[in-house]
Amino acid sequence: MQIKTITCHDVYNHGASLQAYALQTYLSSLGHDVEIIDYKPDYLSGHYSLRAVSNPKFDKPVVKQLYLLAKLPGRLAALKRKKKFDEFNRQYLHLSSLRYHSNEELKKNTPKADIYIAGSDQIWNTLFRNGRDPAFYLDFAPKTARRITYAASFATKDVVEEYKTFVCNLLCGLDRISLREKISLPLLKSLGRADGIAVCDPVFLLSQKQWNNLLPETMQNRKPYLLVYDTEGSLRLKNAAKKIAKQRDLIICNISANKLSYADKDYWSAGPLDFVRLIRDSEFVISNSFHATAFSLIFHREFCVVNRFETINERMYSLLKQYGLQERMLDGNIAIPTAPIEYSAVQKKIDADIAFSKQYLYEAISKKIEL
Repeated sequence: MQIKTITCHDVYNHGASLQAYALQTYLSSLGHDVEIIDYKPDYLSGHYSLRAVSNPKFDKPVVKQLYLLAKLPGRLAALKRKKKFDEFNRQYLHLSSLRYHSNEELKKNTPKADIYIAGSDQIWNTLFRNGRDPAFYLDFAPKTARRITYAASFATKDVVEEYKTFVCNLLCGLDRISLREKISLPLLKSLGRADGIAVCDPVFLLSQKQWNNLLPETMQNRKPYLLVYDTEGSLRLKNAAKKIAKQRDLIICNISANKLSYADKDYWSAGPLDFVRLIRDSEFVISNSFHATAFSLIFHREFCVVNRFETINERMYSLLKQYGLQERMLDGNIAIPTAPIEYSAVQKKIDADIAFSKQYLYEAISKKIEL
């Protein structure tokens, strides 16, 4: 089968790149001809731009110039991080020969496929523009082709009210729907699709061994470390990281996009494979990231998750609840867990999820869909 997938694959986010690679690689291993549609609308193209102004209040003639000058040193330094993501994309992602910038462009010159798959990750998060983009609901795909989703995520408890009718209408055009979070199935039902199921994130479709094959050997004679991945400069995460590092006699390594004053070592220019390796080789991981949590599970690392101030904690909580690890979510005054994770029991649940998810893909791709 010729399969085209569409996701936010090129947004300089570790998890986004790795989940795109994982779904592509798993489907290719089944013998399918798989390409990721190189979809890069304007709203996903401002990353690392030296002239981008992310906050509208600074987008004024004189203020803008001062803002850009203040941001310039950090943005120049961040180009090392961008380079690693670009190299990963070139080496590991099989992209369509054409780059598309809008749903209209996709409709005018639709890449040919037997099956179109939307997912994974936060493609349906209506707090962001991608969640309001018809392309991520496969609106461009011909009605004669099969249109399915794999592990699509709303990321939040609800769809933004003004977009509910828009989303409902687009969901009607899909042949099969799978979400990443089981907790979002009632939301999907309220939007008119009671036939959805929950599957695992694509990164789980590849085994620990398959991920290891991409990575260099563990560094010898390294100091044991706690790895921090903080997407929002959380004070709660900082305090928890310092406390855990002291209790366990670990140095603190940082893989966040920005340097952290309390870290002993910064890897802020780390690319996607650095991200996986640093999780694999750590003693403990603390983050507010879905995919840092997912790879901690894959490599059987001790970890905890800190709630984010953004309203997108549903995806982390759903993942932890799925495997009976809710105590790993630090919220408010909840104590830091000290007992080790019983991975023998957790892995059985993960394996069952993986088997179920692979069966969904097999049936969604291979079986005739009744109209």
